[in-house]
Amino acid sequence: MAGVLNFTSTPLISRPIWRHTKVKIASSNRVSVIKSSTDVSDTASTSVKEEPKSGFSVITPPPNFKPPEPKRFGVRPDKVSDVITASLNLLFRLGTGVFVSGYSVSLVPKNEYPSGQYGLEFSGYIVKESSKLGPRPEKPIEIYEFEGCPFCRKVREIVAVLDLDVLFYPCPRNGPTFRPKVGQMGGKQMFPYMVDPNTGVAMYESDDIIKYLVQKYGDGNVPLSLSLGLLTTLTAGFAMIGRMGKGSIYTKAKMPPQPLEVWAYEASPFSKLVREVLVELELPHILHSCARGSPKRQELYARVGHFQAPYLEDPNTGVKMFESAEIVEYLRATYAL
Repeated sequence: MAGVLNFTSTPLISRPIWRHTKVKIASSNRVSVIKSSTDVSDTASTSVKEEPKSGFSVITPPPNFKPPEPKRFGVRPDKVSDVITASLNLLFRLGTGVFVSGYSVSLVPKNEYPSGQYGLEFSGYIVKESSKLGPRPEKPIEIYEFEGCPFCRKVREIVAVLDLDVLFYPCPRNGPTFRPKVGQMGGKQMFPYMVDPNTGVAMYESDDIIKYLVQKYGDGNVPLSLSLGLLTTLTAGFAMIGRMGKGSIYTKAKMPPQPLEVWAYEASPFSKLVREVLVELELPHILHSCARGSPKRQELYARVGHFQAPYLEDPNTGVKMFESAEIVEYLRATYAL
């Protein structure tokens, strides 16, 4: 929920979701071709940047919508129970995904800390966080998955540890778009399913995906908490017990012409609440993972003057906003049918 970042422009998605063919879904409100956003302006904008192409749904924000002011470490009273149940992952997964690989911390006197730099203030000092990252993929990794799946959760955790940007294609049960597409691409509807556009590699099986990602974009070592076989899978399942069924079943919604962009990370309960709705509405989104130690925290801070996760940018409406509860309400009001 709380924090601040400055970001570079999002990598272009090099091809449409359906790879080489544009496909219109039977519903007149859903279109399957998505492109990434490359233009982001100030945080309060709500104007549509350009007219959608023929065949795309017109996406507009709710009438008189105004993004809320971020409230650091605040929980809206009617959302306390949701935050508590979404926090169980921290207990069962022992904080996996809270920290980026190679995380380290140091204390710097506040008067010696450069202005304009992100850091947590503590008793006259600034907590400076850093990490050791592996090679960075040029294009976002593409992952087809859904929230209520322990195998998918394991992959999302390694995404946070490796500080990767991922283009998520949500595959809730009864979802009309991406779940069937996985069957077409890989031969079976099994999740998670990963496609790396940087190498052409595509694969099922969470453990194989984790090994591939750490070898390609990490130091080659799978974290202990993700290498315990059945125990890892069981605890990943227990971590979601408080949110049973959330983020798993499709809610009819409009398909956006461009994927939404979210700055979040797997271990954050506030981020989880937003991710659940993104999956239920089957909204493709580029997730800029920003666990503790991520350089993207500084990037977002420099970009908008504040760091807090989750943070949403919707290139289809121009809306940019913090605060998980209000993001959830915005998504439902804008996209749910």
